[in-house]
Amino acid sequence: MDKKEAKSIINKVFINIFGEECKLSTEQVLEKFAFDVRLPNRVIDGVSGKETWAESINPTKFITQANMEKYDNYKGWMQPKKEINSLEEILKLWKKINYTTTERYYDCVNVSESDTIYNCENVYRCLDCRSCKNIIFSDGCSDSEYVIASQRTSGSTNCLRVDDSGNCSNSYNVICSAKISNSFFIQDSNSLHECMFCSHIANHRYCIANMQFEKEEYFAIKKEIIKWILS
Repeated sequence: MDKKEAKSIINKVFINIFGEECKLSTEQVLEKFAFDVRLPNRVIDGVSGKETWAESINPTKFITQANMEKYDNYKGWMQPKKEINSLEEILKLWKKINYTTTERYYDCVNVSESDTIYNCENVYRCLDCRSCKNIIFSDGCSDSEYVIASQRTSGSTNCLRVDDSGNCSNSYNVICSAKISNSFFIQDSNSLHECMFCSHIANHRYCIANMQFEKEEYFAIKKEIIKWILS
């Protein structure tokens, strides 16, 4: 996936949440909304010398999964037997072949700048995601679609900055909650629809800061909140 495809997904998510396309660039979305999300790090493939993406930068040698497999098919990773006289010799020999594999994609389609991705399609700059589609700048998400800058979230669609939550849709900035739809700034709540700035409540709609509003009042305030979020 390239940045143009990523921006197209970002626009669709913004339309579903805020009612308008995203005016920010892909890099600006990363800076504004995914600033605290654990994401892959840029490193250099020790074989090709090209840029690649890894979960950790602690190792000192890297190789993409594609290059690792090519080397295995071309030459193989087994080494000729040598006499070993010390632990130092073992470590030296191990260092020669001990590359950390990067860009690990398993049963995936159209994934880029990511690592440890399983059964996903259309993924850009993500980490440790499973069974997701159209997901950007996210970590530890599963069974989700059209999700941006989210962490450890499952079963969600059209969400931005949704963390440790499940079964959310068309929502922004949700934490430790479930069954949240069309809502902004929700924490530790359940089964909310069209609510904003709410915590520790369940089974409500048209609430702001845990206060009940009429539908017309709520949407008038929501319009101003959207302007503030996107400013």
